[in-house]
Amino acid sequence: MKSIDWQLATPQHEIDSSRTLFQYTETPFISLQPRLEATLKRFVVLGNRAPLLAINSSDTVLSRSEITSVLSSLTDLPVLHSETLSAEELFGSYTVTNTGELQSSIGLLEQQHCGYLVISANALLVQPTTLLAIRSLLAGEAVSKVRSGQNGFAANQCFTSSVRVVVVGDRSQLADLDYLDPAFSSSHTMFTEVEMDMRIDPNTATAYLGYVANVARRAQLPDMSPAAIDNFLTAGARVCEEQHFAPLSSSWIQSLLTEAAIESNSNCIESKHIEAALEARYYRESYLPNRALDDILDGQVLIQTEGKQVGQVNGLTVIDIPGHPVSYGEPARISCVIHFGDGDVSDVERKAELGGNLHAKGMMIMQAFLSSALDLDEPLPYSASIVFEQSYSEVDGDSASLAELCAFVSALSGYEIKQNIAVTGAVDQFGRVQAVGGLNEKIEGFFYVCAHQGLTGEQGVILPKSNLRHLSLHKDVVDAIKQGKFHIWSVEDVHQALPIITGQQFSGDCEDTILNKIAERIDRLNQHDLGETLFERLKRMLFKD
Repeated sequence: MKSIDWQLATPQHEIDSSRTLFQYTETPFISLQPRLEATLKRFVVLGNRAPLLAINSSDTVLSRSEITSVLSSLTDLPVLHSETLSAEELFGSYTVTNTGELQSSIGLLEQQHCGYLVISANALLVQPTTLLAIRSLLAGEAVSKVRSGQNGFAANQCFTSSVRVVVVGDRSQLADLDYLDPAFSSSHTMFTEVEMDMRIDPNTATAYLGYVANVARRAQLPDMSPAAIDNFLTAGARVCEEQHFAPLSSSWIQSLLTEAAIESNSNCIESKHIEAALEARYYRESYLPNRALDDILDGQVLIQTEGKQVGQVNGLTVIDIPGHPVSYGEPARISCVIHFGDGDVSDVERKAELGGNLHAKGMMIMQAFLSSALDLDEPLPYSASIVFEQSYSEVDGDSASLAELCAFVSALSGYEIKQNIAVTGAVDQFGRVQAVGGLNEKIEGFFYVCAHQGLTGEQGVILPKSNLRHLSLHKDVVDAIKQGKFHIWSVEDVHQALPIITGQQFSGDCEDTILNKIAERIDRLNQHDLGETLFERLKRMLFKD
């Protein structure tokens, strides 16, 4: 089966190759957010009948500032956004001095009476009682200011306000608020989302690049050349994990262009400046991936990129470590051994409580497919044990089920697996190969191991065909594919994957297929076992030629 063309490994953009960034007409933020715009208009029209709006958005000052600007353009009432986490600043405070004098301050909720206040979800999460108090205020009840100090008597300092509140936070923050107070997501609370990406095609590219130009001009950043725009869109596609999408996050856009402007000395940003900014970012974040690579190269973690083995395959994993800003890919050796038994397939990760539920589900689906393909009247006379070698943390997800199937059928049939090829993909009960996540990181993780151990021109990765649209690989990998030093094979089912990695057809009319070989081994075992005692079986095994 032929490997894919290099052009499928990286986004191909249909944009005007003659226009620089600032030659695009500037597009305002709200023009690319029709869902947000429609919700804010309805929020304004409903007035006090809908006093609370929750918006799923990136938790940044810039995001809340953009929302405030849009809301201000839709109403004549005062709109304010605050980044405070202090209950005293939200509700106001009072104190009674030693002389009995009452001193009081007005909070933002009272100050914005009949207006709008945009706040971070963190302001409510830091002090959960704040959420209950705000909901009471929005329901028309009086709430108390925060008492400062312990001197004197407790004064009755309550206030009411017709303020309308907009809470902005990411999905996890809003989920935490809902957990703290289930009424937060009731029918009285409006909800919408700031869309974080958009599809890029010949019809939308002009509007998107106009938005990027808008962000760049507001941040006083330099222009971008047409070639740099193409590199910028490729970087965006990688963030979105979709070749035909680009991020709408103004923070991401501004951050990348700011670093590129440093590389260009504030002159027009060229393609090489975008690449240099991305490489600098990768270098800052590469300590853990490089340490993992060193462990493989030093032989501490055993990964083969040449030769053949029975029952052993290179799987691909994505590593997520708390506190590390990005995920990175790492190959994992998956092995399978078989022995006499009752057909049980032992998932070692699951039994050691290192396998998650999704991994267990993938294993069971893989077993169901193979049992169906063998069409046996009784259980296999073998038992098998499948494991991620040198894995010391939890394994979850079903993306390794194709690799586990390859190791399983190799161990059953005796056919060897090529160690120069790594495998990723999920399998359904009909043998179809389904899409998985983290493709770019997985492929690059295996590529850099192969590159450091020596590219032979025969190494590569098998992945689901439905994942091709997610590829936005590093230029080193794209160049290697272009030169024929590295390959990517896209497959739709098991019947396409196994011939690539074993050199044998899974099934068919010819006799020399994997299924036929497995059937022969089962028949031979059953014939040997017929009427044999345990002593006779051991004697045969010990003294065979």
